[in-house]
Amino acid sequence: MAKYKKFLGLGIAGNFALHLDQAGEAEDFKDVITAEEAAPKGMFPFFLPRMQNPVNKAELTAKKILTTYPLGADNIKLPTDKELNVQAEPEVGLICDLEYTTGRLSKITPRYFGAYNDYSIRVKGAEKISDKKNWGHETKGFSNNIIEIDKFSAGGNIDNYSICSFLRRDGEVHAYGEDVELTGYSYFHEKLVDWILNQINTQENFGPLEPLNEYIHACDNPPEAIISIGATRYTEFGEKTFLKPNDESIVIVYNHTKISSEDVLESVKTSKYDNENMSVLAQKVI
Repeated sequence: MAKYKKFLGLGIAGNFALHLDQAGEAEDFKDVITAEEAAPKGMFPFFLPRMQNPVNKAELTAKKILTTYPLGADNIKLPTDKELNVQAEPEVGLICDLEYTTGRLSKITPRYFGAYNDYSIRVKGAEKISDKKNWGHETKGFSNNIIEIDKFSAGGNIDNYSICSFLRRDGEVHAYGEDVELTGYSYFHEKLVDWILNQINTQENFGPLEPLNEYIHACDNPPEAIISIGATRYTEFGEKTFLKPNDESIVIVYNHTKISSEDVLESVKTSKYDNENMSVLAQKVI
């Protein structure tokens, strides 16, 4: 996971129908106006590389914890405050190339995708989305097994994939997130990339949102980013269940043209995964 320490880390809120309602976060965005009802609500930073010495307003505005590298592939560390509840957020992470014109982000090119977990603290009244997203090392998850994107448009290889997630607790496996095709995201393909580009360049410091363009400039315009594209819906179990030590949180992105959901469940039960047709993120909760 150390290879991503210079990558910008961003996430998207509200890119899958009903997830924000299940997570109890819809109220946070009541004053955020979107172009379409189904549009994502905004973006948030979860990691800001190279923003170490506050020399401008953006660096002073961004919370220092966002400079702590949070990604891991094996463990997820719960907050030291035992009163805080943490919920897994199964989603897809994109590795993207970023290009700039006269210091402004001008192009985003998704190169790889994989299983990602945007673990979140469930606390009401947080000032910003990012306040719930990074509380130290190993508080996010990204699979070591990522898949190259042939084209991020209709008909590309990513269209053949679905995502599902599980929680192993006391030896039993529970479905945590719904099993859904990646094309079920509200915004996907070129529409998603165009939205991300516009959102980064125009998002202001408003409500739960932050001025991403300022943050990126303060990070010396990183050439690469990990962008998580939104959590999927929970099962009834996932919606009501928070993580506790010794759980295992599992997110799987799998090629549904090659293997079935039944095959995936069996692989989780045996912890034997088909790495040719899956991107797997399995993390022990500590």
